[in-house]
Amino acid sequence: MIRARRTALPAAALAALLALTGCSPDQDGSDKGGPGKGGPSGGGPAPSAGAASALRALDDLAVKGRAPRTGYERGEFGRAWTDTDRNGCGTRDDILRRDLKDVRFRDGRCVVVAGTLVSDPYTGRDIAYRRGRSKVDIDHVVALSDAWQKGAGQWPRGRRVAFANDPLNLIAVEASANRRKSDGDAATWLPANTGYRCPYVARQVAVKKKYGVWVTRAEKDAMARVLRRCPTTALPVGTAPTDAPGR
Repeated sequence: MIRARRTALPAAALAALLALTGCSPDQDGSDKGGPGKGGPSGGGPAPSAGAASALRALDDLAVKGRAPRTGYERGEFGRAWTDTDRNGCGTRDDILRRDLKDVRFRDGRCVVVAGTLVSDPYTGRDIAYRRGRSKVDIDHVVALSDAWQKGAGQWPRGRRVAFANDPLNLIAVEASANRRKSDGDAATWLPANTGYRCPYVARQVAVKKKYGVWVTRAEKDAMARVLRRCPTTALPVGTAPTDAPGR
């Protein structure tokens, strides 16, 4: 796994961060990958022409207080990187294939072993990906712990599995930036790459609207501040179902 900073995090600290975010480090072994979706690096599928604006969609999100984190653990969202789209390849490598350039596979189809994350969404830097010693993570744009405290704790398991593996909620990013984000929402963390803040918040709005995840007042205000600078930013659209086999 990548070192999140110049020196390695202690194992216990790294485990705690990963438990918060629900985002897994690079693991060699049984992870499968899949044919990519052809989207741009770090962005996933582009919004369709004439799509609703993210700023308008923000008004549709319910505002409530944060529920307790009691009972949250990564396993409540199913086994990591479940093949919910039934393409024979795991979600993690599907996203690597979608977001990296010059991808190379171990098996010719699924397991991504190398590539380049061009203009990382969170830092703006180009980052080489090498399986097993990568500086690239797959981030849940809306962190699993954040979702748990804003509605997902009451969902059926299949909905949580779908949420954790939905390409709309997943992007390849620089690992240390992902660790700094932890399970923060827009009120507590935004990408250092200011040029990506509008697409980032728009994607959070899209994910929360799709799954009915609520926002806190501070979070909604922070989202609105970002999106008012780019009021025509389209709301991304994802086609993955909101229910998946509980695994």
